[in-house]
Amino acid sequence: MPDARLRPTLDLPLLGARLRPWQLSDAPALAEAANDRGIWQNLGDVFPHPYQREDADWYIGFVTNPDSVDIHSCIEVNGTAAGAISVLFGEDVHRRNAKIGYWLARPQWGRSIMTSAVRVLADYAFAHFDLVRIYAEVFGPNIASARVLEKSGFELEGRLRKSITKDGQTLDALLYALVR
Repeated sequence: MPDARLRPTLDLPLLGARLRPWQLSDAPALAEAANDRGIWQNLGDVFPHPYQREDADWYIGFVTNPDSVDIHSCIEVNGTAAGAISVLFGEDVHRRNAKIGYWLARPQWGRSIMTSAVRVLADYAFAHFDLVRIYAEVFGPNIASARVLEKSGFELEGRLRKSITKDGQTLDALLYALVR
């Protein structure tokens, strides 16, 4: 079982960004960055839109719970919360697997921040936990996220046809994995 006390701060090379634990003071920046329909369209329905300050307060409370075994990191860019990345550990027969998920504020898109964040956090998770596989599901139309995973060394394992229903549309998901 992962150690809930491991909440790393990890620098992202040359990008003015880092991964760090969430803080209550991040709530205003989180609410502003997350309140973007373009982000919401590529995330599960648990991610609300519009994204309000109350949603940010709830999320930060959830991810800073000391009993959580998962890794939930703030992506900080130039001193401000600009996105999120998490590693969710599997259980039972899936205990050596983890799912990675992420989003980044629109002004930071196209700067390789997310590719670096995925690489750094995947390397950290493999180094500190008994994992053999980290995977991600990407909405079929989300070419940019698929590209992030590919540039981070993940390989396409398959297309899950019509497995996601979002905003009135049923879409394919792309399953990517990084295996050690």
